[in-house]
Amino acid sequence: MRLGVLTSGGDAPGMNAAIRAVVRQADALGHEVWGIHRGYQGLLEGDMAPMPSRACANILQRGGTVLHTARCAEFHQTEQRALAAAKLKAAGIEALVVIGGDGSFRAAEALQREHGVACAGIPGTIDNDLPGTERTLGFDTALNTAVEAIDRIRDTASSHGRLFLVEVMGRSSGMLAVHTALACGAEAVLYPESPEDSYENLVSQLNANWLRGKRSSIVVVAEGDTVGRAVAVGERLKLDHSLDLRVVVLGHVQRGGSPTAIDRIWGSRWGCEVVRRLDRGERGFYVGEVAGALVAQPLARILEPQPAPPGDLGRLVSVLAR
Repeated sequence: MRLGVLTSGGDAPGMNAAIRAVVRQADALGHEVWGIHRGYQGLLEGDMAPMPSRACANILQRGGTVLHTARCAEFHQTEQRALAAAKLKAAGIEALVVIGGDGSFRAAEALQREHGVACAGIPGTIDNDLPGTERTLGFDTALNTAVEAIDRIRDTASSHGRLFLVEVMGRSSGMLAVHTALACGAEAVLYPESPEDSYENLVSQLNANWLRGKRSSIVVVAEGDTVGRAVAVGERLKLDHSLDLRVVVLGHVQRGGSPTAIDRIWGSRWGCEVVRRLDRGERGFYVGEVAGALVAQPLARILEPQPAPPGDLGRLVSVLAR
């Protein structure tokens, strides 16, 4: 069997571990893998080539993706998905492994449903916002990167008696923001799923902290927070609070860097698992982790609502910051 593998959407540490595992497990089972460059965009352009086992040497520890990635708006068009299916057939590719997040999996689901292309998914997104899995590749690395950065920022915040608003990624999900806030001991966190009165509660908490002598604070803000991005929240806070205030946007530094051991291990496990399942004739699924166990979910589950951060985590941030 000839398999295709691509990485799509935002890059995430651990993608290379998954690519390596797909290629080498396929080789062990006597299958051939073709690497598709630049995600669905490369698929539409026919940018693909055989990927032998030795092509994966020394990539396990690297961030990013050796197959490169892109966002492909064209793939939302039915006729473009038909073209992609034709490209796969012409190349003799019988099954497609997609490593990516919500948009990438939705595209794979449509490709299989409309054209019968056998698809399998490996969750790769630092947002950790896919239904049916408690973990995605890159989340652990991004979380540790954000926490390390905020630990450094706190030194300056304490030295100068300042309030720092630190923006982390999370356009439509607060998973990364909430976990970061809890892990770094932030005083508060604002994220897309926050209660409507979150900003008012933040002002009250900062004022209470000031009255009891606390002069420095860290507030984590998700980039897609409906209350406003960190800069917008900062402008608003300047009118409502007297603390010396600074805004730090961590940005794409959270995406890069060598993946943690956990992201390497799960990338390796998931990459091997999808190939073993495809070898057994399974189709239309994506792998994940629930309660520490490796699971597989029907690809159609990607159409379900995104999971929200556990409610108790946001409450813990406030309780532990007192």
